[in-house]
Amino acid sequence: MSQAAALPLRLDAASALRGARRVVVKIGSSLLIDPATRRPTRDWLTATAADLAALRAEGREVIVVSSGSIALGRGRLPKLGARLEDKQAAASVGQSLLMAAWSAALEPHGLVAGQVLLTRDDTERRRRWLNARATVQALLAHGVVPVVNENDTVATEEIRYGDNDRLAARTAQLARADLLVLLSDVDGLYTADPRRDPTAVHLPLIESLTPDILAMGGGANADAGVGTGGMATKLAAAQIARSAGCATLIASGQTLSPLAAIRDGARATLIAAPDGPLAAYKQWIAGSLSPAGTLTLDPGAVAALRAGKSLLPAGVAGVSGGFEKGDCVRLIDADGRAVGVGLAAYAADEAARIRGRRSDEIEAVLGYRGPSVLIHRDDMVLDDR
Repeated sequence: MSQAAALPLRLDAASALRGARRVVVKIGSSLLIDPATRRPTRDWLTATAADLAALRAEGREVIVVSSGSIALGRGRLPKLGARLEDKQAAASVGQSLLMAAWSAALEPHGLVAGQVLLTRDDTERRRRWLNARATVQALLAHGVVPVVNENDTVATEEIRYGDNDRLAARTAQLARADLLVLLSDVDGLYTADPRRDPTAVHLPLIESLTPDILAMGGGANADAGVGTGGMATKLAAAQIARSAGCATLIASGQTLSPLAAIRDGARATLIAAPDGPLAAYKQWIAGSLSPAGTLTLDPGAVAALRAGKSLLPAGVAGVSGGFEKGDCVRLIDADGRAVGVGLAAYAADEAARIRGRRSDEIEAVLGYRGPSVLIHRDDMVLDDR
């Protein structure tokens, strides 16, 4: 599904969900896992899967970021301690249980669940980010519902997110989603903790994450049960998503069919984003990355890019620099005039080998079947003429 057009600003939660084209839904352990039995809450999972299926039936693309593997693993291995390696052992056991639960819930709707395990490195290092993005896009293209979780079995403290709110925001950024839904134990952001202050006022719309707004998040929720994190982590996640042009909904998940409830007008907080995801992504390419090399284009390639096409190997006349896959490169014409910048789908040595070749020759030249383009049009920003 194309993400080319920026979505207009929507000023309420129900409209945001109804209008979204690609949605990331984050589900925490406290919603998914019964703390007494350490098993999935079947009725809730069944109803939420039906919500996701309804979005898919309307032509929307959905990605789930699901906690629960450690809690499920501890249910099978109750004698585990609290050390990192114990958590990793629990995650190793619990991941298969988590995926089995999601697969069983989605299967009656004709939907297939696909497991995606990420660490912070996977969403912060460009080459791994591109690989993860390609996997998610392939799953969506085949109608699969990606189920994302942190790869706790291998992640060290240095590369862990530690909470799935931030992981969900990075997933939304990676997937260029236009809406991130954070299902919580409260129905949005208040001016104070409503469980402790009866005068707290609910905030249905936040147009800017000012210091005053961020301060309302307080600290992590100490009463989170089997989950971690709190409103502060949700606002931090919303900041990440907003920088990628993705709006965020903070809503209650403590009801059956929580997404349907949002669509029907249930109370929630919408944190708006000023730009669409593709516009924000291209701003990042244009303004935040230093080119690591240069591609010289022939006149036909320049004309094709101006017409909105991707850059094919056949249109590249020269390659310079020591760039890697995913690095930013300059694009120039035969006279050395700037054409734009973009993220290379191949490293410099491979780009040099396939330059001037047809896309159907790439596999024969490189020995493997890679992308058919050197730079996809969505990974490119052109200079003004």
